[in-house]
Amino acid sequence: MPMTSTSEPVLQGQRALVTGASSGIGASIAKALAVAGAKVVVNYAGGADRAQAVVEHIQAAGGEALAIRADVSREDQVEAMFAQMFEAWDSIDILVNNAGLQKDAPLVEMSLADWQQVLDINLTGQFLCSRAAAREFLRRGVVPELSRVAGKIICMSSVHDVIPWAGHVNYATSKGGVSMLMKTMAQELAPHRIRVNAISPGAIKTPINTAAWMTPDAEAELLKLIPCRRVGEPEDIARATVWLASDASDYITGATLYVDGGMTLYPGFDMGG
Repeated sequence: MPMTSTSEPVLQGQRALVTGASSGIGASIAKALAVAGAKVVVNYAGGADRAQAVVEHIQAAGGEALAIRADVSREDQVEAMFAQMFEAWDSIDILVNNAGLQKDAPLVEMSLADWQQVLDINLTGQFLCSRAAAREFLRRGVVPELSRVAGKIICMSSVHDVIPWAGHVNYATSKGGVSMLMKTMAQELAPHRIRVNAISPGAIKTPINTAAWMTPDAEAELLKLIPCRRVGEPEDIARATVWLASDASDYITGATLYVDGGMTLYPGFDMGG
């Protein structure tokens, strides 16, 4: 997969941490941030070889990266990950809360364990990482030669923070929670020059949803839900992330950017209600 290009290294010298960055959207984001000039921690919970491949890709292109294993739902592992990052690079400027998973089942068949695991990773993980990053942003303050703000937090959500999704009640609930987590953090942290925003992807070609687009028939059905009539690529999300992490979006906080090809426009109503 090629690294996403930018016109200039808008994040030169900054330090970023991307959770769940060993594949899919997270890997693409890590590579794009590196192209934009940031040093990047590639977080992973499993698949050390995939995380190392992302690191090597970044290094081969002249960037700097470090793979750190941590389960974002575990407070001790999150704290250890940030401590390792600070030992290597002194601080953090950008956090991308990307780690997430699905454990799908109809409501009446969903186990409490599957409900809890999705909430733990998708929502509690974002809280734990955001808290650790915010503490460092507040301690260090603004470094003008790096950025106009003390830090940036980008929460990866989903169109299912507003679109109900039968058979995925744990996932949709977690993303609805991410939306309010992001807005509340943004409100609380804005006076301290810390920006917090979210990106809500629609259908993106990643391993988590391969079945939805891997055959022509499946993709044709999926495209009925997308007014732009194409399935998104991880690079679509990566480009949006670089922009939200840069000073180009300095007056934006508490916002959710839907990168979804129009999925949230309720395409079923395009011929009238």
